[in-house]
Amino acid sequence: MFGLRAQELVFIFLILFLLFGAARLPQLGKSLGSAIRNFKKGISTDEEHKDENEDEDEEQTAHKNLEANTNASSINPSKIGSKN
Repeated sequence: MFGLRAQELVFIFLILFLLFGAARLPQLGKSLGSAIRNFKKGISTDEEHKDENEDEDEEQTAHKNLEANTNASSINPSKIGSKN
């Protein structure tokens, strides 16, 4: 586990116990677990949104190209260069 031996883990837990006390350790573990869970959830949600945004960008580009082609074909050649 992260390259730590049992003695090092016991030492770390002992220091945490002295710093936070027995009553706050379960609360600390719970909040750490929920933070990790939310972080993983946020990462997976960002990847999904990134994929969706790429699809939307492609659709918007195609729509703009279609509008540009439609507008270009509807230009009246007699009005090109004339001032209104």
